[in-house]
Amino acid sequence: MPPPVPEQLSRTIETLYRSESGRVLATLVRLLGDLDLAEESMHEAFAAALESWTLAGIPDKPRPWLISTARFKAIDAMRRRARFDGAQRDLELYIESHAGKASEEDEEIGDDRLRLIFTCCHPALAPEGQVALTLREVCGLTTEEIARAFLVTPATLAQRIVRAKAKIRETPIPYEVPTPQELPERLDAVLQVIYLVFNEGYSAAVGAEVTRAELTGEAIRLGRLLTELQPEPEVIGLLSLMLLQESRRAARTSPTGELILLENQDRSLWNREQIAEGVALVEKALKSRRFGSYTLQAAIAAVHAEAESVAATDWRQIVALYNQLVRIQPSPVVQLNRAVAIAMRDGPEAGLAHIDAVLAHGELANYYLAHSARADMYRRLGRTTEARSSYEKALALTQQEPERQFLRERIRQLK
Repeated sequence: MPPPVPEQLSRTIETLYRSESGRVLATLVRLLGDLDLAEESMHEAFAAALESWTLAGIPDKPRPWLISTARFKAIDAMRRRARFDGAQRDLELYIESHAGKASEEDEEIGDDRLRLIFTCCHPALAPEGQVALTLREVCGLTTEEIARAFLVTPATLAQRIVRAKAKIRETPIPYEVPTPQELPERLDAVLQVIYLVFNEGYSAAVGAEVTRAELTGEAIRLGRLLTELQPEPEVIGLLSLMLLQESRRAARTSPTGELILLENQDRSLWNREQIAEGVALVEKALKSRRFGSYTLQAAIAAVHAEAESVAATDWRQIVALYNQLVRIQPSPVVQLNRAVAIAMRDGPEAGLAHIDAVLAHGELANYYLAHSARADMYRRLGRTTEARSSYEKALALTQQEPERQFLRERIRQLK
């Protein structure tokens, strides 16, 4: 193969970084036992590829080349930092004896990636650190990309990553898949991180856009990876849920960025391939009878996805599914969503009674969607004064500009 031209090579290496950096880093972490050293040597290997492949051409198997090159870079770095003592020499010999085999075996690399995911999502790390580290080390996003997606400065995001790495090093947090006894609790933490990434992309907390496709895309990619490596029912259920929710993205905003509610969405814009895949996955998860909250949420999303319109939606089935969900996850937000479903089944008066009962507990006092849902019940009942008051409370509590525009328009329509 002739050497590529520099511009093509740069694009090829960038694509390879996106697709292979997670695998390369995971193997290096196992070999080196040091996340910082693994990351540093991996970046040096990609930089070396730009120089070496310009002359020699791209190898048939780039990943083993990158792992091997990074391995030598790591050994060189260790030699530069200090003279080898006995332990360092043992590590060098271990790297030498294992690196070739590790770089070739896809099954081993799969195990490595699973170890890296569980390390990045360890419950000892702060939640924001888990998210930042997972997007950086498993997904291969840059610090700047993650910071931009979460609307924080690169310096702030970098500090989160530094603190998380320090915690891993100082605790120390083992680089391993949990035992079968530990797996349920630890797997839940991983799923929470993936869904947190997805939710920030699906409905950004602040800013000028409702959705951030790069984050929903990365969360779905993580979900697919975890499903391949650990096909537990709830992992499958979460992937189903994300696909079904993402299927509506094109219909959730107008061409000019205004928010469009489910009842007004053009369902011809929904992604039918994602819906078909999501429905098949949730049916598989439900058959296991070992499912949990993500699978039940996916089942609810599937009922919406398969309905031709809001009027044709099987609201009785949705309420029944919410009843099951409340039993295993009795959170105020789930109870609020159930109340809205009850309103669709039994009318706004019944919905309002259930929303008031949820708000009476106080946990959702600062949750703008609770006040927005309450306002909608008042609006449907013709109680304009109460509707305006609740819409204004919701407006005061949200920082997302499309949501604010939507609420201001609702208030204007009441006059």
